[in-house]
Amino acid sequence: MKRKLLAVIVGTALALAGAAQAHGPSRQKVEMTQVLNATPDEVWQAIGKFDDMSWHPVVASTEMTPDGAPADIPDESTRILHLKAESGDPTITEHLIGWSPEKRMYKYMITDVAVEVLPVTNYSSTLQVKDKDGKAEVIWKAGFYRGFPNNDPPAELNDEAAIAAVTGVYQAGMDALAEKFGKAE
Repeated sequence: MKRKLLAVIVGTALALAGAAQAHGPSRQKVEMTQVLNATPDEVWQAIGKFDDMSWHPVVASTEMTPDGAPADIPDESTRILHLKAESGDPTITEHLIGWSPEKRMYKYMITDVAVEVLPVTNYSSTLQVKDKDGKAEVIWKAGFYRGFPNNDPPAELNDEAAIAAVTGVYQAGMDALAEKFGKAE
């Protein structure tokens, strides 16, 4: 009986040690902030519509789905972003999960994207415009996992690639806003 118990204890310890060694990816985060030379309401007017991403330079068009779906009701609003590309029609499908116009903020999650387009999984994000001494402070932040869920990801789907891709998307958007409104001094 003691041998069986010892064997079970040793077997369990070895299994747990192996599991501790074989962990998957950790959640990554990106946050970018930009203060613009405009009022918060002016900037919110430009970026606060879930059904209009025309302010972002990589988005060719925004489509609400199903056709005629509301653009401001969490859990009912889904958009498909058609991206500018030399070939094909790369898309990102995003679902509105939070909407607060009084706080100039919305939250969304990606429900469908090819990892070749954006190498992330389980992505959720918040876009907000705050008042900073009368100027608009845009805060865009996300949490996500890399595009490859297992250990030893290929370089194009690892944590660094996921962070670089999201940072690139955010930077392009912030740069477009800075060009439109100017950066605050």
